[in-house]
Amino acid sequence: MAQITQEALIDIRRHLHEHPELAMHEFTTHGYLLTTIKKFNQQYIEIREVKSLPTALLVYVNGSDPQRTIGYRTDIDALPVTEATGLPFASKNPGVMHACGHDIHMTVALGVLNYFTEHQPKDNMIFFFQPAEESENGGKVAYELGAFEGKWRPDEFYGLHDNPDLPAGAIGCRMGTLFAGTTEVNVDLIGKSGHAAYPQDANDMVVAAAQFVNQVQTIVSRSVNPIEGGVITFGKLDAGTIRNVIAGQARIEGTIRGLTQKMIEHIVDRLQQVADGVATSYGAKVDIQFNQGGYLPVENNDELTRRFIAFAKQDPKTEFVETEPAMTGEDFGYLLSKIPGTMFWLGVDDDSQLHSATLNPKESSISKGVGSIIRFLNYRMNE
Repeated sequence: MAQITQEALIDIRRHLHEHPELAMHEFTTHGYLLTTIKKFNQQYIEIREVKSLPTALLVYVNGSDPQRTIGYRTDIDALPVTEATGLPFASKNPGVMHACGHDIHMTVALGVLNYFTEHQPKDNMIFFFQPAEESENGGKVAYELGAFEGKWRPDEFYGLHDNPDLPAGAIGCRMGTLFAGTTEVNVDLIGKSGHAAYPQDANDMVVAAAQFVNQVQTIVSRSVNPIEGGVITFGKLDAGTIRNVIAGQARIEGTIRGLTQKMIEHIVDRLQQVADGVATSYGAKVDIQFNQGGYLPVENNDELTRRFIAFAKQDPKTEFVETEPAMTGEDFGYLLSKIPGTMFWLGVDDDSQLHSATLNPKESSISKGVGSIIRFLNYRMNE
């Protein structure tokens, strides 16, 4: 296959969009990616699969005069969303959709990889097609399985996320944190059930849960610096079985978001203190559990990001937008905590937001994104 055309990239994107798969089950996607890459010029590349992570795929591109190894990551999983776009190439898998635009991410990565199979890069390159970004922190799993050991460890890592609020093909980035870190919170409150007519003989966990939720509202408003970012949201509360029985148990589920790991840890500490206080006040057992996994804040490396932004601003073919940090999560943050790098936005210009059943990215963003990334990587290699 010669250098891939814009029309071929759109065909690839539409095929990927039609066949979305959930985290750790991206077997058809993996097979399609592998088949596509094997059609590329094989002269400079090595393909590697990870036995313990079977839907992951890595491609090594040998440089002509390497000074470093540059990594590029794309995520490949989809979301449990029923598509409502009405597109002729809409999802064929009921209840599953590329509602976060990972079909765009993969297509751009294939376009960039294809270019460097036809034009040998100066530096070595590693392309990482990562499963399980939306859940199960595939980046962390791959790292802990040793996917990036030896020559497969990049010296620096880059990756993108599509953004419906930016013009199609525009590149957005910022110094510091691009995405927040996220931590799941589960709270189990255990008291004693009883008859509604005899509250003195029970220990009501509906009341305890309500007090817990109310007290938590003061953490961000009174324990977090107003110019720093922090969010606590409880989206689910289960308690009780019937109106005239006092609930002896309650469960609350939510999420923490913070722009730095320090902020997340501060909120975790305060939540534990509130839980301990409610337990004492209500004579209840309050068990609070936190699960962050690999969803650390996406903290861009200062030196590499400064260079990336400088390039984007001076490149006449790139429309650059300096963006604000977002409270959405992304498990590329874990990889950036181990390997310096930069994450950036690719504009896809759509009225619908990420994770929406009607998300429909502009396909013109694909070739523009491919071009900007290729030019940046060549710029980086020839500095």
